[in-house]
Amino acid sequence: MEVRVRYAPSPTGLQHIGGVRTALYNYFFARSQGGKFILRIEDTDRERYSDESLQDLYDTLEWLGISWDEGPNVGGPYGPYVQSERLEIYQKYARQLVEDGKAYYCYCTPERLEKLREEQAASKSRYQGYDRHCAHLSEEERRAAEEAGIKPVIRLRVPTEGKTTFHDVLMGDITRRNSDVSPDPILLKSDGYPTYHLANVIDDHLMGITHIMRAQEWIPSGPLHILLYEAFGWEPPVYCHLPMVCGKDGQKLSKRHGDTAVRDFRAKGYLPEAILNYVTLVGWSLDGSREFFSREELEKCFVLENIHVSSGTFDYKKLDWFNGQYIRRKSDDEIVSLILPYMQKAGYVSASPTKQELDRLHMLASPLRERMRLVSDAVPLSAFIYDDRPCTDKSQYIAKGMDEEGTRTAFARGAEIVLANERAGRPFEETESAVKALAEELSVKVNAIFQPIRVAITNSTVSLPLHDSIRLLGLEETTRRIERALKLFN
Repeated sequence: MEVRVRYAPSPTGLQHIGGVRTALYNYFFARSQGGKFILRIEDTDRERYSDESLQDLYDTLEWLGISWDEGPNVGGPYGPYVQSERLEIYQKYARQLVEDGKAYYCYCTPERLEKLREEQAASKSRYQGYDRHCAHLSEEERRAAEEAGIKPVIRLRVPTEGKTTFHDVLMGDITRRNSDVSPDPILLKSDGYPTYHLANVIDDHLMGITHIMRAQEWIPSGPLHILLYEAFGWEPPVYCHLPMVCGKDGQKLSKRHGDTAVRDFRAKGYLPEAILNYVTLVGWSLDGSREFFSREELEKCFVLENIHVSSGTFDYKKLDWFNGQYIRRKSDDEIVSLILPYMQKAGYVSASPTKQELDRLHMLASPLRERMRLVSDAVPLSAFIYDDRPCTDKSQYIAKGMDEEGTRTAFARGAEIVLANERAGRPFEETESAVKALAEELSVKVNAIFQPIRVAITNSTVSLPLHDSIRLLGLEETTRRIERALKLFN
């Protein structure tokens, strides 16, 4: 049996971390099994649908290097792959259920349903939901409703007795009493559009989906979907409900934890290979120890059995570390290509970069590579080269445990060593040794000397390595900035 899986998002919002992880698991499982990865657009929620969300879906998958074997833009034997283009299919199968006695037309008006909800709430009835008022209408009653211009919906006849069970690869058998399943849910709305449940089951069957990998929040819908498969007389696929993606507080990942939209991570300078690698590990592991995987490696080694049952924790700091590690692997040319758009946006590099501007970026590439966590860090780390506004806050020059007087002495004597060694062309290792000797003489820490020099040169306490900063500025400009800062203390 050929493995066929699908990612079926609703284009009602931007692609977020949880959704992308579902896409990755489906994709990697299909590739590891030599199967097919299908992209299906579930766009029947027309009120919330947006073209921006649909484009964001395509852009995100393309950015991550995830291609689909069947779906929009590539076609396939089971199209169309956009649900709004499949309405006649859903209507046909919904009518079939009615003809088979497995579903029925419901003519209840919104007013009646609202009144029913109010009465059930007021009486605190144990039974909440639709009361099956139209389940046994006579032909005359149906005809009267239609003559009155009421457009019906189609509801599924859910058994009131017994239980429904489905098997999950990770969680085993899951059983629910039929009386606890949503009472006779709507399958086809009065406007001819299907509900999620009907369209989902029909599409998965007709498209030959063999494995459904989706979030655990869909577990409550499992019994209803099994009842639909049984009503049609179809064999259900294999289910695998994926663990939740949580923040460090154990709650479902949301905006209160930080960014969740992949587009936001991309804008900040996260690399696609870092996102792909780290997000895959939030709920899956190969051997419990290995952390770094390329897309090609995951396409070969991903197996369902290694998905965790418990929720995965999305750690923003760990993702930053992953991203930094992938940045370290980039060549100078790659670093320049990555930072260029950010430097242009900051106004440091022109829209059509000159040779001089590109040469400077190449000089920046190596020191930036060792300091960046995000590609966007290139802007604040290199700002001192392009923006010569001095730091006038004396407290920034003073290292922890130091006072102003001690800093003045350490700064002056340390700067003298640094500039003398630079003029003599000595290796920076000699400068570091001399500064360490000075620190011992003054009974201070080395940072008490280097911090004021760093702030003087880069206008910041966080910067590129000092020797790189001096090299990038040049000896003349470095001298001018140090002398300017010394005047602040004197």
